[in-house]
Amino acid sequence: MSSFDVMDRPAKRGFHTKLLIACCGGPFLDGYVMSIIGVALLGVHEQLHPTTAEAGLIGAASLIGIFFGATVFGFLTDRVGREKMYALDLVVLVVACVLSVFVQLPWQLIVLRFVIGAAIGADYPIATSLLTEFTPTRKRGAMVGMSAVAWSAGAVAAYVVGALVVGISGGNDHWRLLLASSAVLGLIVILVRRGIPESPRWLLKNGRVADAEAVVEQIYGEKLDLSTVTVEDTADKPKADIKIYFRGQYLARLIMCSALYLAVVTPLYALLTFLPTILSGFSISGDGSAGLIVETVIIGLIVAGSIPALFLVEKWGRRPIAVVPLALMVIPLAGLWLWADGPLWFVVAAFCAYAFISGGPSILVWIYPNELFPTEFRATAVGIATAVSRFGAATGTYLLPLSISSLGTGTTMLFGAVLTAVAFVICFSMSPETKGKSLEEVSSVSAAPVTGRSAPRLEKLEEASAPRT
Repeated sequence: MSSFDVMDRPAKRGFHTKLLIACCGGPFLDGYVMSIIGVALLGVHEQLHPTTAEAGLIGAASLIGIFFGATVFGFLTDRVGREKMYALDLVVLVVACVLSVFVQLPWQLIVLRFVIGAAIGADYPIATSLLTEFTPTRKRGAMVGMSAVAWSAGAVAAYVVGALVVGISGGNDHWRLLLASSAVLGLIVILVRRGIPESPRWLLKNGRVADAEAVVEQIYGEKLDLSTVTVEDTADKPKADIKIYFRGQYLARLIMCSALYLAVVTPLYALLTFLPTILSGFSISGDGSAGLIVETVIIGLIVAGSIPALFLVEKWGRRPIAVVPLALMVIPLAGLWLWADGPLWFVVAAFCAYAFISGGPSILVWIYPNELFPTEFRATAVGIATAVSRFGAATGTYLLPLSISSLGTGTTMLFGAVLTAVAFVICFSMSPETKGKSLEEVSSVSAAPVTGRSAPRLEKLEEASAPRT
């Protein structure tokens, strides 16, 4: 029996609910922060008059910040622990959002968006690693996948708030207050996170046996003697040498997770940041509250697509929820390229179809990186996958207005279709199935196949090597 089988049992009343809300608060805040800039940019253009390059940097700065934040703080989170980093990153975010009220020049907004992005990037590996390591096996996919729903809900909330503010004020003059509104949400998340303990898995991996036992007793009400399993659980995973995770099956997993994340996030962030501009390229007005309502509906469909995926990821498994939607997501993007001058109904339908279908892979970008790597490398892996995706998203967001102005909106959609098709091929070849397996089991390279086709043979190997009781 695994030393952490106790974590598959019911926790003390309300703990998992509080943990879920606390951890999903970060993605919700991320979705809000990253989407509110798309609404605020209309006012930024009217008052600050940024150049095309500056407008691209305003949209991409937070993504560049996420790249650095996720890479650096993902590594630090595996070294110093999840709990210590849990609130500090959001404090930085709140301060930067408040300072947005005083922006007078484009470069000031670019700097603040970079800092905000770094704080968000830090929160990804911290919050999702903690949630994954406390979650019961049978609920792990759905609970970790809720991060994607929270992210999309935050994006919808941003557009709803933007539509209300623009509709009531009759213009885009209050863009500074829109950006600063993120600080209020950040304070709420910080307060909710108070009292969440350190992960027992991380504590045990780092030799803090007594602390791990204390947390298990605090949360699950059971006293365990974990001193006898510390060496056994970590003997085949040397913490000092992380190079083991950059070769073989671990490298393949890292590539697969990064490709999946890249394909989902790059078009999505460009869509959220420049949706009014994109719609204008298809002769659809993105200005005013009416345009924001159209945008809100499109983003809301991402939430709608994520909800059934939360149930299907535990019923069908991770692999189908990754592979099938990726193939389908190519169709509307290719259609917008082939019929760039199509009627209004076609353009809106294509965007809506893409948004809804992307709900499936959107939850996998949170689940897969957290499942496929062991405790001592989990946050680092999440940080790397996040950094790769945000590098692509930052590049795409910066180049999108330039691409639309020089190549046209239709050709720009083709780039998204190609990127999605490449991710489909990689995930079809490499994505493993992890449904119903313990976290220790799926994070070992001997526990899950690199490709889905070899699963039965490896599962039989597991049965043959399992100890008999």
